[in-house]
Amino acid sequence: MQAHSRPLAVVVLAAGAGTRMNSDLPKPLHLLGQAPLLAHGIAAVAELEPARIVVVTGYGADMVEASLADIAPEAVIARQEPQLGTGHAVLQAASALEGFQGDVLVLYVDSPFFRPATLAAMRAARTTHDIVMLGFRPADPGRYGRMVMQGDRLVRIVEFKDATEAERAIDLCNSGVLCADAETLFELLTHIGNDNAAGEYYLTDVPELAGNAGLHSTTITCDEAETLGINTRAELARAEAQFQAMRRAELIETGVSLQAPETVHLALDTHIGGDAIIEPYVFFGPGVTIENGARIRSFSHLEGCHVGRGAVVGPYARLRPGAEIGNDAKIGNFVEIKQAEIGEGAKVSHLSYIGDATVGERANIGAGTVTCNYDGVMKHHTEIGAGAFIGSDTMLVAPVRVGSAAMTASGSVITEDVPDGALAIGRAKQVSKPGLAVKLMDRLRAIKADKAKG
Repeated sequence: MQAHSRPLAVVVLAAGAGTRMNSDLPKPLHLLGQAPLLAHGIAAVAELEPARIVVVTGYGADMVEASLADIAPEAVIARQEPQLGTGHAVLQAASALEGFQGDVLVLYVDSPFFRPATLAAMRAARTTHDIVMLGFRPADPGRYGRMVMQGDRLVRIVEFKDATEAERAIDLCNSGVLCADAETLFELLTHIGNDNAAGEYYLTDVPELAGNAGLHSTTITCDEAETLGINTRAELARAEAQFQAMRRAELIETGVSLQAPETVHLALDTHIGGDAIIEPYVFFGPGVTIENGARIRSFSHLEGCHVGRGAVVGPYARLRPGAEIGNDAKIGNFVEIKQAEIGEGAKVSHLSYIGDATVGERANIGAGTVTCNYDGVMKHHTEIGAGAFIGSDTMLVAPVRVGSAAMTASGSVITEDVPDGALAIGRAKQVSKPGLAVKLMDRLRAIKADKAKG
């Protein structure tokens, strides 16, 4: 049976304390592209359609497992307590994969950049090899573990601190990623010892143990950029820069126009359709989908929202979770939309807050409009019908409905439903007092002068 046709299980190692991060937050939960590191490894294997995912937790296990319930609820949890090295960590997944007939791919939560194509190549290499390890040739091999080869055979992997001078001269380095038959892998792991400088059980001992058992190990290689590991805040910052550069390049390749790519900040799950235009200094938080041909103007902040085809958002607009912007709608400068549906062709052009609301097709919302949705305890809904015209500085006190083709006068406070086609005026009566403005200002200036003298 070919390796790529066999079922695949993925084991993600996420048990380490990450002490060099200097954080109370477990390393798997630090954000990269607005998503926990834990989400990146799981996203990378999605294209491989794994039959099972096992996440090995340890430090901060309760927090990591709570996050995992949202990221991949189908994943099985295995705890590593205490943490005795990578080989010991993978062995903790054995019970979760008992009886599994297929391949196991081992990934690391702090190495988020492995491409699906690279991981697929490892599976393909399993067709002719028992153990497949992923290697790379860095510009500076530094303290990476070295891969000792004889032809295409991986003889062993030696950690830098355990390596001889000759072994340290090898430029082929170990990424730690491994693919092997499940039964074979867990059998080999039972024979790993900890006779090394760190006193740990290394997953890297597997190729040498495999060779001793008459099995064949090999290495495939990838670009150094895929192997970037994250152990410190500085490395996390570098990873963020790499993530952003990669995602921007991917979007441009698919037909998105980024007018100043280096100023656009993206999330792991940002989806932007072809022919969309993204102006400079736009921030995409989690959960944003932009349809084809939309335009997001400068200095806008979007999260948890959907923008339809041909819609224009910004500049200086904020779309919060639950914002649904219809096709060809316009959201202008200094407008905030939250948990609201803006219908096709509707306009909220400037200086307004629309929250917990439905705005019908082709409605026009004047400047300074506010849906007063919160009474201090509960949120309430505002409905604005198709073709309605909301005058500037209208306060819509929810729950309230403005009917189709209805209007509100500027400066109105609307507390009752407005029938279809009606004009609602909710102002206090204007009263003018002749000469009172001059008298009042003279009095105030006199008071101010007296205070200055005192």
